[in-house]
Amino acid sequence: MMDSKWLWFMRMAVMSVLLLLEGCRWCTIDACVEHERVALLQLKPFFNHYNEFDSWNEVKGSDCCKWKGIECNTTTGRLIGLSLDSMRSGYLDYWYLNASLFLPFKELKRLYLTGSGIAGCVENEGFEKLSSTFRNLQFLDLSQNHLNDSFILSLSQFSSLQYLNLAYNLLEGKWPHIQGLNNLKILKTLDLRWNQMESFQSFQDDGKKLELTHLEELNLEANLFNNSVFATLDKLSNLKSLSIGFNQLNGLIDMKDMDAFTNLQKLDMSGNQLRGFVVHKENKGLKKLKVLRLQSIVTDDSIPLENLVEAFSSELSNLEEINLDYSRLNINILQSIGVFTSLQTLSLYRCALIGSLPDHGWCDLRNLQVLDVSWNALEGMLPHCFSNLTSLRELDISNNRFSGNLTPLASLTSLRAISLSSNHFQIPISFVPLANFPNLEVLLADENKLEMEPSFHTLVPKFQLKFISLSKCRTSQQLSLELPTFLYYQNDLRFVDLSQNNFSGTVPFWLLENNTKLEDLILKGNSFTGPLTLLSTPNSNVSSIDMSDNKIQGNIPPCLSAMKNLSMLDLSNNQLAGKVPQELVRKSSLFLLRLSNNNLNGNVVPVILNANGLQKLYLDGNNFSGEMTNFDVSTFQFPTSLTDIDLSNNSLHGKLPRWIGNMSLLERLDLSNNGVEGSIPVEFCNLNNFKFLDLSENNLSGSIPSCFNPPNLEHVHLHNNRLGGPLSLAFNKSTSLVTLDLRGNNFTGGISKWIDTLSSLSVLLLKANHLQGRIPVQLCTLYSLSIIDLSQNRFSGPIPSCLGNLTLPMNKDKTMTPDLMSPTFSELDELKLLKTGMLFEHMMHSYSYMKESVEFTTKSGSYSYGGDILEYMSGIDLSCNELTGQIPLELGNLREIHSLNLSRNKLVGVIPSSFSKLKQIESLDLSYNNLSGEIPNQLVELNSLGVFSVAHNNLSGSIPEQNQFGTFIESSYEGNPFLCGPILHISCSKTGSTSTISDDEREDSFLDTYVFCVSFLASYVVMLLTIVVILYINPYWRGVWFSFVGKCIATCRYSTVGNLLGYYIFGRCA
Repeated sequence: MMDSKWLWFMRMAVMSVLLLLEGCRWCTIDACVEHERVALLQLKPFFNHYNEFDSWNEVKGSDCCKWKGIECNTTTGRLIGLSLDSMRSGYLDYWYLNASLFLPFKELKRLYLTGSGIAGCVENEGFEKLSSTFRNLQFLDLSQNHLNDSFILSLSQFSSLQYLNLAYNLLEGKWPHIQGLNNLKILKTLDLRWNQMESFQSFQDDGKKLELTHLEELNLEANLFNNSVFATLDKLSNLKSLSIGFNQLNGLIDMKDMDAFTNLQKLDMSGNQLRGFVVHKENKGLKKLKVLRLQSIVTDDSIPLENLVEAFSSELSNLEEINLDYSRLNINILQSIGVFTSLQTLSLYRCALIGSLPDHGWCDLRNLQVLDVSWNALEGMLPHCFSNLTSLRELDISNNRFSGNLTPLASLTSLRAISLSSNHFQIPISFVPLANFPNLEVLLADENKLEMEPSFHTLVPKFQLKFISLSKCRTSQQLSLELPTFLYYQNDLRFVDLSQNNFSGTVPFWLLENNTKLEDLILKGNSFTGPLTLLSTPNSNVSSIDMSDNKIQGNIPPCLSAMKNLSMLDLSNNQLAGKVPQELVRKSSLFLLRLSNNNLNGNVVPVILNANGLQKLYLDGNNFSGEMTNFDVSTFQFPTSLTDIDLSNNSLHGKLPRWIGNMSLLERLDLSNNGVEGSIPVEFCNLNNFKFLDLSENNLSGSIPSCFNPPNLEHVHLHNNRLGGPLSLAFNKSTSLVTLDLRGNNFTGGISKWIDTLSSLSVLLLKANHLQGRIPVQLCTLYSLSIIDLSQNRFSGPIPSCLGNLTLPMNKDKTMTPDLMSPTFSELDELKLLKTGMLFEHMMHSYSYMKESVEFTTKSGSYSYGGDILEYMSGIDLSCNELTGQIPLELGNLREIHSLNLSRNKLVGVIPSSFSKLKQIESLDLSYNNLSGEIPNQLVELNSLGVFSVAHNNLSGSIPEQNQFGTFIESSYEGNPFLCGPILHISCSKTGSTSTISDDEREDSFLDTYVFCVSFLASYVVMLLTIVVILYINPYWRGVWFSFVGKCIATCRYSTVGNLLGYYIFGRCA
C-alpha cells in the first residue's frame, strides 16, 4: 500500500516537472514564427505606399510581433491581428488581391484592410481559399474599397466571423447572395453603410430574408432602402442597434413592422422623409428602445415633427436619448417631451426653435444629464424651472438670444460642462452663480456681457476648470479691465481662451506657473503690457501660445525654446524689438512662428536657414533689412520643412536668392513691398508645391522664366514691378491657377491663346502694361472668370461678343481657404463628455495667415477686395485701350456683373438697351467714346446702379430721371452737346418727344445714314469727273468756263469789305 502511494506521488511529481518545463518552453518564445515573418514581407510591397512599414525589415530573426500593425499571441507567438488600414495611396488604381498571401496566418483572429483600393481578388485566389484555414477569424474589415456584390460569396464560409464591415464599397441594387450572408451564423455586427443597396431580396424575389439570429448591430446608413426593408429584417430578433438613416424611407412608418425588434435599444432613422408613425395598441417591438435619432428629418410642412415624437410616447417608457439635430421644429415640442421621464440626453441643435423656453414639459425631465438647444433663436430670460434639472451634467444653450442673469442655473451643482457663448447674458466677472459647482470642468461664455464688480468682491470657487473660453465679451464701461479673480485659484487648466476682451495689466504668465498641465493659452486682442518675463522652469506641457494684438514690449526671450512641447507661437502685432532668437527658430517641436508687425530687425536669412523643423514662418511688417544674397549659406542645411514664408513689408533689397528654389515643400511665399530687384531666378521652377506667390511692389525686371509652371499654383501677384517681354509659356501648365495679377509692368505682345488651358482662372488682372492685339476669344471659354482687368493697354479691334457668355460665378477659390489646426488639447477623452462638439469649434482655428486680396477699379476709385467680398465680386474693365466697333448686345447677358468699364476707347453705335438686364451692376462707365443715339430709358430698371458715366460721347435726346438716374451728377453726361435735361440745365422742349426706339431701329437708322453718305460721295465723284471730261474734250466750253471763273474772281476782289466771301460768290454767280 505504501509502495503504491509512493509510486503515485512520484508519477505526479514527474508530470508536474514536465508541465513546468513545457510551460517554460512556451515562456521563452520572444519572437514571431519565422514563416509568418516571411509571409508578412511578401505582403509589404502591396501596402507600403506611405512607407509606414519601414519597421518590417528583412533581418533574419527579427521579431515581427513588434512590427507596426501586428498583434501576436503572447503565449504562442503566432500572429492573431493584422492591420493594413489605409496603407495604399488613394491616387493609385484599384487592384486585385491575391488572398493566398494570407494562408500562413492560420491563427488570425482580426484582419483590417480598410481603404486599400481592393476591387476583388485574383482569379482562383479569392477569400474562399482561406475559409478552411481561418477557423478563428472573428473580425474582418473591408470597408472603403471597391468591392461589388459577387465578392460576398467568397465570405460565406467564414463561420467564425462575429464582425464584418463592408461600408463604402460598390454593393448595389437588390441583394443577390443573401443565403451566403446567412451562413455567418454567429455574426454580431454587420456594417453596410454608404453603398447603393436597395433591398435584401434577390432578383427572383424568392422570399428569403436575413436570418442572422445572433446579429446585434446592423448599420444600413446612406443606401437606397425604402419602407419595405423592415419586413426583410423580422428574423433579427436579437438586434440591439439599427441605423437606417439617409435612405429612402418616406411617408408613414407602420410600427407593426418593428414588432420583431423586441431587443432593439438604438434606432437611427435620420435624414429620411417621414410623415408620421402608425402606432397600434398592442405594439410588441421597441419596448427596450433607449436611443432614438431622427436628425435632419424632412417632413411635410403640414405634419409637425413633434407629432412624430409624440407617437412614441406611450411605447417608449425606457427611452434615454432623443436626438433631433438639424430638424425643423416648433417650440411646442419642449412642452410635450416631458412624457419621456427616463430621458437622459436631449439634443435639439440647429432646429430653428423660436421664442422663449416654456416653463413646463421639458422641465419635468429630472433624469436629464445632457441638454443641447444651441444654435437656435431662443430668447428671453432662463425659466426658473431649470432648477428641477438637478441631474444635468452638460448644458449647451450657446448661439441663441438669451438675456438676463444666470440665477436659474445656480442649483445645477452636478454640471461638468456648460456653454453660454453667443448670447446676451449679463454675467458677473466673478461668475458667482457658478461658484458652487464642484464638478465644473468646462466653462464657455464667449460673446456675452461681463458685469463689473467691486474690487473687494472676491470669492473662492469650488470648481477646478480644465477648459475655459471667455473671448469677445463686452463690458458696460467698455474700458480695460483686470482678469477675473477666480482664475487665480485654478491649478488644473488645460485650455484657456481670454482673447479680445481688452484685459489689461502685465502678461499673466502666472497662468502657466499655476497650471502645469496647461496646453493652450490664447490671450490675443487685449491690452497686456510689459516685457515677456518667463519662469525659470518653463511649462513643459504648453503647446500653443497666442499673445498677438497686445502692447507687449522688449525683446523675445530665448528661454521660450525651453518649452519642449511648444508647437505654435504667435506674438504678432505687438511692440517687440531686437532680433529673433536663433534658439527659438531651431526648436524642433515648433510648427508655427508668427512675429508679424513688430519692430524686429537684423538679417532675416539666418532665421530662415535655421528653421529646420518649422513649417509656417511669418515675419512680415518688421524692420528686417539687408540683401538676402549677401550671406554665406554654405554652412547651413537648407530647411526642408518650411511651407509658408511671409517677409512682406520689410526693408529687404538686392536680388532674389536662388537658394529659395531648394525648399522643395514651399507652398506660399510673400516678399511683397520690399526693395528686391533683378530677375526671378530660374531655380523657382523647382518649386512644384507652390500655391501662392506674391512678389509685388518691388523692382523686379526681366521676363518670367518660361519654365515656371507649378502644377498646384493658385494665386500669383507680380504687380507693380518692371517685368517685361511677352507673356511666354510661364503658367501654361498651372491648371489650378485662380488669380493672375500682372498689373503695372512692361509686358508686351498679346494674350497667349493657350490661356484657355487655365480652366480654374477666376481673376485676370493685366492693367497698365504694353499689351496689344485683339482680345482673344479663348477668354470666353474660361467659365470661372469673374474679374477681368485689361485696362490701360493697347488692345484693338472689336469687343468679343462671346464675353457675354461668361457667367461670372461666385467663387470661394478666389480667397485662400485657411488651413485649420486640429485640436491640440490632448486630454479631450479625459473629460469624458457625452457631447464634445461644443469644444471643437473653440479649438479649431486657422494657422495660415496669408490672405488673398486683389485690387480692382470701380465706381471711379481703386478698391481692394478680400474675404467674402472677393468671393462675390465680379467686373470687367476694358478702359483706356483702342477698341473699336459697337458694344456687343450680348454683354447684356452678364447678369451677375457688378462693374463694367468700357471708357476711353473708340467705340461707336448706340448704348444697347439689353444693358437693362444687368440687375446687379453698381458701376457702368461708357465715357470718352464715340457713342451716339439716346440713353435707353430701360436703364432706369438698374436699381443697384451707383455710378454711371456716358460723358464725352455724341449722345442726344433727353436724360432719364427716374429711380437711380435721379441721383447722378452733371459730370456723368458732360461733353454730349445734344443731350438735354434738368441736370444739364438744357430744356428738351424744342427737341420734341423722346420716344424710345428699339436697337433694331437704331441700327437701321445708322445703316440708312451710312448708305446715304456713300451714295452721295459716289455721285459727287461721278459728276466731277463728267465735268472734267467735257471740258477736256470741248475747247469752246473750256474757254467759257475759264472766262466765267475769271470774272467772278475779279468781282470778288472789289466787293464791300465785311460781306461774306461765300455768300457774294454764290450770289454773283446765280
